[in-house]
Amino acid sequence: MFALFSSASMRDWRTASHAPVGLAPDAATTREAVVQVYAARTWGWRGYFGVHTWVAIKRTGAPAYTIYEVMGWRLRSSDSAVVIRSRAPDARWYGNAPELIAEMRGRGVDALIDRIDKAARDYPYAGKYTMWPGPNSNTFTAWISRAVPELEVDLPPTAIGKDYLGDRLVATAPSGSGLQLSLFGLLGVTASGVEGLELNLLGLTFGVDPFSPAVKLPLVGRLGAAR
Repeated sequence: MFALFSSASMRDWRTASHAPVGLAPDAATTREAVVQVYAARTWGWRGYFGVHTWVAIKRTGAPAYTIYEVMGWRLRSSDSAVVIRSRAPDARWYGNAPELIAEMRGRGVDALIDRIDKAARDYPYAGKYTMWPGPNSNTFTAWISRAVPELEVDLPPTAIGKDYLGDRLVATAPSGSGLQLSLFGLLGVTASGVEGLELNLLGLTFGVDPFSPAVKLPLVGRLGAAR
């Protein structure tokens, strides 16, 4: 826990590391298709509370990864916060090491990548960004994971914004399975075979996963068995 909080401490963002940490297969030597979903503590004081999430893909035979993510500052110079670019999939996020939270490889993954790409380009909040309660980078990743439930993405409880549904009250859970009720990402409940049971209060998630026994708490994240 201490490592998580110390990694989120203030530093100069201009010199923070973006070095990869070795969680992604080398695109140069890996022919199979790959999808990975990552989460890393955000920069500065916000990292005490939340994470930034993104999706990395590599098609069969592709020599590099493509990353799908949302960055709010892009709206200063563009009409879309959605960023689709090539970079190291497992790069540190302003010094903070990422965690791999979902992965699929091999046969059939190229078809999932087609759906990921379409979902990213159809993201309804591309022209809007609000750190809390959303829409933000985690709202974007949840939008993609709902469109591709085969990934079984269990976004961490620190992914503030994952429960934002805009003006909808009911949707599938961010994993794309089960059910979610949410009032503007501020109050809601989620139940699914992937997330377990979660309660959202003011954007903070409290939950229990009975399938891979663990509790989910704000700030500290998941405590217990990994999925």
